[in-house]
Amino acid sequence: MGTALSTVTTNQLPLRAGSEEAYIQAVNQIPVLSAEEEHELALEYRDQENIDAARQLVLAHLRFVVHIARGYNGYGLPLADLIQEGNIGLMKAVKRFDPDVKVRLVSFAVHWIRAEIHEYILRNWRIVKVATTKAQRKLFFNLRSSKKRLGWLTNDEVNNVARDLGVKPETVLEMESRLSGQDMAFDPQPDADDDDAVVRSPAAYLSDNRMDPASQIESDDWDGHQIDALHSAVDELDDRSRDIVQRRWLAEQKTTLQELADKYGVSAERVRQLEKNAMNKLKAAMAA
Repeated sequence: MGTALSTVTTNQLPLRAGSEEAYIQAVNQIPVLSAEEEHELALEYRDQENIDAARQLVLAHLRFVVHIARGYNGYGLPLADLIQEGNIGLMKAVKRFDPDVKVRLVSFAVHWIRAEIHEYILRNWRIVKVATTKAQRKLFFNLRSSKKRLGWLTNDEVNNVARDLGVKPETVLEMESRLSGQDMAFDPQPDADDDDAVVRSPAAYLSDNRMDPASQIESDDWDGHQIDALHSAVDELDDRSRDIVQRRWLAEQKTTLQELADKYGVSAERVRQLEKNAMNKLKAAMAA
C-alpha cells in the first residue's frame, strides 16, 4: 500500500528541474475538493485501501505544497526539490489521516509537509551540519527568520529568543555563529592568484599526518607501551580480581555478576566492588 501511494504524484505530474512553472500551472488546474468529497475519499482509502482515492486526495492538495515550499526559497535550494520533499510529506499525511476526526486534510498535512522540507533543508543547506540536536533544529528556522529582520542579535534579543524557544542563551549564540559561517572549498580554486586566498583554504592548514613515517612509528611505539603496561597491571592484581576482570571484560562469553558471586561465595554487589577496584588500578597503571 505504501509503495503504491508513493507513485501517485510522480506518475501523474513529473517534476523536473526547470519545469517548475509548468508543474505549478498543472497543479493549480486540479479542482479543490469539498469537505464532503474529501471525507468520502479518505474513508475509501482507509477502509477499502483504495489507492485511486488516495491519489485524488494527494493531487487535490499539491497546490498547497507549492505554497508552503515557496516560503523556503531563501535557503538557496531548488524549488523543485523543496516541492518534491513536501509532496512526500503530503503522502505521509494522507496515509495517516483519520477521516473521523473533524478536521480538513490540509490542516492535518501542514505538519508533515513542513517536517519533510525541514529535514531536506537541514541535510542540504550546508556541507557541515548546522543543526543536530532538537534545540538546534528549532533554533535553525526561528533564528534565521529573526536575523533577517534584526541582523546581528544584541544581548537582550539573544535572551528573548532563548526564553521564547526554551533554550539556553549560549545555544542561541552558537547557532547564530553557525548561520553566519560559509562553506569553503578544501583546496584553493584553480584560478586563485591571490596568495592570501591560497593560505586561507583549509588545505593550507589542515594537514594530514597519518601517513607520516615518524608519526606512525611514534603511534606504534605508544600502542606497544600501553599494551605492556596493561599486561603488567593485570599481573599485579590478586587472583580473584584478575579472574573477575578477565571473565567480565576479556572473555568472548561475558560472565554475569551473579555467576561470579556464586563461584566465590559472595554477593553480586561485592563482585561489582572488586571489579570496580580492579578497573581503577588498571586505569591508574595505564595513566602512569
